[in-house]
Amino acid sequence: MAFFRPRVSREAEVRYHADQEVGRGFPALLGKAREAERALREAQAAGASQERLRELGVALDRALTDALRAAEAAARATYGVRAYDDRIARRKARATPAGAMWTAEVHRLRTLREQHRLTGIPRLPREVPAHVK
Repeated sequence: MAFFRPRVSREAEVRYHADQEVGRGFPALLGKAREAERALREAQAAGASQERLRELGVALDRALTDALRAAEAAARATYGVRAYDDRIARRKARATPAGAMWTAEVHRLRTLREQHRLTGIPRLPREVPAHVK
């Protein structure tokens, strides 16, 4: 009886290596997100203008999005190259300690970003149109 292991597709290998490269930048991107949050909190404590708070809030949103994308890429790379083509392999990889750690980190960052989008970016008041006055 011959045993064989089905090869993964070339596309899966390319995506795997690309995700490894993106995932390596996760610590730096997370540091940028922490710095952006610190700047926003300091501006809030100092009583900065709404325009400045909005600018810092949008910068934090961008930093969180970049960190989230890097965490998702690192998670996919941790799951392994077979997980790109096989949902069973992906599910098994999520159950490993490293896979569960990355899954939790992605969930934490996604929740933090969505919470910030809902409550952390100040809305600027708009002018009332002349025909309404």
